[in-house]
Amino acid sequence: MRIVTDEDVDEVVALCEGDQRAAIRALLIGQEFLECEIRLLQSQVSRGFASRSAARTAPRGSG
Repeated sequence: MRIVTDEDVDEVVALCEGDQRAAIRALLIGQEFLECEIRLLQSQVSRGFASRSAARTAPRGSG
C-alpha cells in the first residue's frame, strides 16, 4: 500500500481550487465508486465460482 504524503493531500486540495470540503467530497465519491466496483467484481466472481462448482459436481454424461 502506498503512503499518502502531505504533498498528495496538497495536490488534491489544489485540484479542488483550495476548497477542502470539495476535496473531501471528491475523495468520498471516489471511494464509493471503488467500493461499488469491488462489490460488482465480488458478485461476478461468486457467480462464476458457483457455476464452475456446479459443473464439476454434475454427473458425468449429463452435459
